[in-house]
Amino acid sequence: MANVVVIGAQWGDEGKGKVVDIYTEFADAVVRYQGGNNAGHTLVVGDEKVILHLIPSGILHAGKRCVIGNGVVLDPEVFIMEITKLKAGGYLKDDKSLLLSEALHIIMPYHKRIDIAREAKSGAKKIGTTGRGIGPAYEDKIGRRGIRLMDLLNENAFTRKVKEVLEEKNLILTQLLGDKPFTFDEIYNEYMGYAETLRKYAADTSLLLHRDIKAGKSILFEGAQGTLLDVDHGTYPYVTSSSTCSGGACTGSGVSPREIHEVIGISKAYATRVGSGPFPTELEDETGEMLRQAGREFGSTTGRPRRCGWFDALVARYAVRVNGLSGIAITKLDVLSGLETVKVCTGYTYQGTVLDEIPASLETMEQCSPIYEELPGWSEDITCVKSMADLPDTARAYVARIEELSGAPVVLVSVGPRRDETIVLRNPFERE
Repeated sequence: MANVVVIGAQWGDEGKGKVVDIYTEFADAVVRYQGGNNAGHTLVVGDEKVILHLIPSGILHAGKRCVIGNGVVLDPEVFIMEITKLKAGGYLKDDKSLLLSEALHIIMPYHKRIDIAREAKSGAKKIGTTGRGIGPAYEDKIGRRGIRLMDLLNENAFTRKVKEVLEEKNLILTQLLGDKPFTFDEIYNEYMGYAETLRKYAADTSLLLHRDIKAGKSILFEGAQGTLLDVDHGTYPYVTSSSTCSGGACTGSGVSPREIHEVIGISKAYATRVGSGPFPTELEDETGEMLRQAGREFGSTTGRPRRCGWFDALVARYAVRVNGLSGIAITKLDVLSGLETVKVCTGYTYQGTVLDEIPASLETMEQCSPIYEELPGWSEDITCVKSMADLPDTARAYVARIEELSGAPVVLVSVGPRRDETIVLRNPFERE
């Protein structure tokens, strides 16, 4: 029995969905513990591509319990649409296999409108949010103005809480953001309709997970976004609004840190970032565009093109440190095929000083230049490779260098988007 956290070790979009899908075979339950429908996990099952925004990737496996924990903010409309789409595809045949924490917070219509209006007014200083209302929902959670699932399922509580906050939200919308207000009735009528669908999935998920662990079952915790987008440990303020690091798995699910046995960080063989913020290894040239096209680097949630760059060992070391990574899964190694040389960032220079760790100051990081180590590339198609021994020598050397610079062992290498295009070096669920 093992309980494993899978997190992004870069700026998100590292291919966590595929790795979670692979590891789900060994888990009894899969838990999503933070974020909202700003996350997008793309899975390729056979010839079918499935994109999930809220529901854990484990839902594609029969007999697995999938949990959306208290650390998530939930858009009921998106959740219901996702359920409908999954059922139409032959998944989610048993509603009891999917649970929502009754303590999770609900994204309200005013959250989305505030999110979009703020970004529009910010101009060049915009954060690059998805406009899904995630940030404003977390603001209300921390400000103790939030509406939880248990409130939505209690008509009197929901009515009282919406009336309490609506005057303030309408004042923000009309007076500060120049947008139109909401009426109580339009919110009430829409969300009471959602309540009946959501009711059958609501549960005290922290208690149920505790009982599962005591019964010897294995839990897989699925993070969204990535380490450098963590609200505390990321490149603030160009971050998401939740705890994307491994510690968030505990606070976002109600499971004790003592019950976590392994933390696996997912990292691309290169680097990408969506939205604004510092990105020292960004390539704004032909190589960057090649990575974007070959890696299909367009957001599964927004369709936005991702910024692409070389692998950053400082980012990897930082992720190992703040998450306590016991292993690294390298994805998209195949995207680098065909390059004569590949580069790895081993340090930064800042005003003549060499840095070997990420600076705490955003302003400093924005002025850093990468120091590169150049390695020979490979031309072979590696998507059919089943073992490290069968990789080209230069590809194997590249993975070994990433492992050495990161300070954590590589436990998985993905050489293509399909489940079977994966080299598994160590299974974190098989404890010694």
